[in-house]
Amino acid sequence: MFQHIASAISQVLPEVVLLAAACVNLAVGPFLIGEDGTVPKGLKHRWGVWSLIALAIAAWLQCVPAPVVEATSLAPFLSDSLVSFVRLVTIVTGVVLVLINWNQIEERDSAESHACLLFILAGANLIALANDLVILFLALELVSIPTYLFLYVARRDRSGQESTLKYFLLSVFSSALVLYGFSILYGVAATTNLTALHLVLKNHQLTTMPAMLLVSIVTIVAGLAFRITAVPFHFYAPDVFQGTANSAAALLSFVPKVAGFIALVRILGQPSITAATHMEYWSLASKSGGLLYLLAIATMFVGNLLALLQTNVRRLLAYSSIAHAGYMLVGLSVAVSVPQINDDATAASAGSVSGLPALLFYLGVYGLTTLGVFALIASLSRPERPLETRDDLAGLSKTHPAGAFLAAVLLFGLTGLPPTAGFLGKLTLFLSAWSHSTEGRTLAICLAINAAIAAWYYLRLIGVMYLQPSRDDTRRATGVPAFVGVSFCAVASIALFFAPDWLWQALQRVGG
Repeated sequence: MFQHIASAISQVLPEVVLLAAACVNLAVGPFLIGEDGTVPKGLKHRWGVWSLIALAIAAWLQCVPAPVVEATSLAPFLSDSLVSFVRLVTIVTGVVLVLINWNQIEERDSAESHACLLFILAGANLIALANDLVILFLALELVSIPTYLFLYVARRDRSGQESTLKYFLLSVFSSALVLYGFSILYGVAATTNLTALHLVLKNHQLTTMPAMLLVSIVTIVAGLAFRITAVPFHFYAPDVFQGTANSAAALLSFVPKVAGFIALVRILGQPSITAATHMEYWSLASKSGGLLYLLAIATMFVGNLLALLQTNVRRLLAYSSIAHAGYMLVGLSVAVSVPQINDDATAASAGSVSGLPALLFYLGVYGLTTLGVFALIASLSRPERPLETRDDLAGLSKTHPAGAFLAAVLLFGLTGLPPTAGFLGKLTLFLSAWSHSTEGRTLAICLAINAAIAAWYYLRLIGVMYLQPSRDDTRRATGVPAFVGVSFCAVASIALFFAPDWLWQALQRVGG
């Protein structure tokens, strides 16, 4: 028993650090505020630095080799290449979100706000680590529950409260769907362990596919579709993005997608046929391919077509986030689908791009670009001079040349144009779909069409910044922490375009 406990703890040390730092925030924060409500000057700076230190320690623990403790496949946590990738993503995401959140919150709320952020990041990591349905559900809730608080703390006016309530009610409903699907999986396979569950299917212990197993797939995908903002569970996103603070909108645009897609990868598992043995077996992956195929097409078109009609920047980015979820669903659909195996197909697919690495690569690239855009909005927005609508961007090249340039780089990345990593992300998704099957080629064509549609509203924003005169020629003030986050995201996007091999080679090992 002690060996299993030691194994579990050794595999979650970075997450323990994040959770402990968040608990310190909650335990110490209230005592730093006086009984009359007075707050020490610079308190939010202290909590911002404390959060960055916690993230740095978690990153160091990930890089330092942990004590080797043998873990069985039935252990509650399993660490692999996917976990390493998710930890990299959450550490980078956490740093950028801390910088965005730095000046977006009141001094008195800074401890609770940063604590919620650390809880959310730890929950995303635990989703990747989870090898059990119970732990996976708890990790999903560790992302969801602090998100409600983060939204509320970030903005407490009527608009912010409405956004928080909408997200809370729909998130609870999605959690109920996921839990119902998990209960069916347990009833069918008589185990909550994911490794054992997939073995039950692979070893033909179920001679026929139970109809209830198909119901579980539908409910789980539907519940997690809310988190990734896939159609038809997307309708909350535009209102919530528009009504909440910039830091909260930045978090919602990316972190729930990480949680949702990684949970789907863990639950659905691998396709049910291999080229080596030509043996087919029941699997959740192969039975979900058709559903994900339809979701991908609907999500891409709905997100992009409705984004064309938007003038509010955050509402536009919400629909953009929906469209990008559709692009990622293309990679997931390819990853879980069963290829038609024959000698010619096997030879032809030897140099093809796999769906799972393409999905994960695009997920990381999208995170850099979308967080960078929200960081720019947070950096340049002031109560007396907000950056809310498309017209507020007019003449930004004159009132803030550096901000306009960085915005253009990030919007090029979201469009999928070189020299940004967004180009490579869309290219890998397109190639993975095109080399897969007839259905995959349909997805590739839809992806190309939607990339062209999205280019219109992204490039239109650049045109407004550079071609339209400003209504106020005074220089925009800059929020330094958030602007550092913008600069990092833009530089990283360009750097990843010129040197993507280290990340791509690492992702090739995921699921291998």
